[in-house]
Amino acid sequence: MSENSLLDRLDGIDARFEEVGTLITDPAVIADRNRYVRLTKEYRDLERLTDATRRYRALLDATEESRAILANEADEEMRQLAREELDAASAAIPKLEEDIKLLLIPADPDDAKNAIVEIRGGTGGDEAALFAADLFRMYQKFAESKGWQLAVSSFSEGGAGGYKEIIFTLSGESVYGTMKYESGVHRVQRVPATETQGRVHTSAATVAVLPEAQEFDVEIHEGEIRWDTFRSGGAGGQNVNKVESGVRLRYNWKNPNTGLVEEILIECTETRDQPKNKERALARLRTFIYDKEHQKYLDDIASRRKTMVSTGDRSAKIRTYNYPQGRMTDHRINYTIYNLQAFLDGDIGECIDRLIVAENAEKLKATEL
Repeated sequence: MSENSLLDRLDGIDARFEEVGTLITDPAVIADRNRYVRLTKEYRDLERLTDATRRYRALLDATEESRAILANEADEEMRQLAREELDAASAAIPKLEEDIKLLLIPADPDDAKNAIVEIRGGTGGDEAALFAADLFRMYQKFAESKGWQLAVSSFSEGGAGGYKEIIFTLSGESVYGTMKYESGVHRVQRVPATETQGRVHTSAATVAVLPEAQEFDVEIHEGEIRWDTFRSGGAGGQNVNKVESGVRLRYNWKNPNTGLVEEILIECTETRDQPKNKERALARLRTFIYDKEHQKYLDDIASRRKTMVSTGDRSAKIRTYNYPQGRMTDHRINYTIYNLQAFLDGDIGECIDRLIVAENAEKLKATEL
């Protein structure tokens, strides 16, 4: 892309930035929660783009000024300074152009949200449940390294340990934008603890990553929710099995895609505080409905992509964890490492970074930037 065409794309950015900055101080806008949240996010995005645009224009001006000095100035010291400034600006411009092109691509509005992660043991029985626990530990370690908060909403243990299913929320900065690449089928190849002849078995677990819905993302008629309470099971504590802290909600919801009324059932036993469990059950209900209502949007995005880098397709095999070879392979980008234990200990950032780069490359091609 030439300088002029990129500058043409940037035309009007400063004016829109100033306009949005004025709007978010307007009392009428502040009173409209949906609009205010949407505009404050746009303001943050435009702030990054405006800053990059100003630096880009300053570099172009410095290049032009340095070339003028070299063409007209006789003083050798001035010419040397101009050469150095020209070299520095010329080296910085290509990288800044790539940054600006990425900033010009509309961001996924869900990227900044927290994420609800569901891990379910798939084919493989008890071994799949054990592998689901390994994946949970991997994400737990990764969350610690990112400074995110992790809260388990519910879980169901496997017969030999591990989890048949575990659902948890990750809270922090840009959680969904990072974790969405984990959605799909994770396959493991290893010798199960119950295997007496040392044979390698293959099993799998499914990971689904959903953006946590805000209260204003979906409309829920709370008066129509039917609540039940029950005693939480589990080991330890005087409160367990004595106080009805567990909550169960039932809600009839009309699916806009099918027109059918569906009953949604959600249980939460995470804390010993019933009001907190109710609050978390409501958060899961909002997320469930939000996910269903936005599935068409996700499907449309997926149909336009040539790869499944971040479609959220829960049936796609995305990774293989091979224990005998100490290997992890991400099939979407043909990325392989031979340090499996470190990966399972939460060192998954580089893989996710490569997935982000691959997706950004796709976006650039699609927008012809």
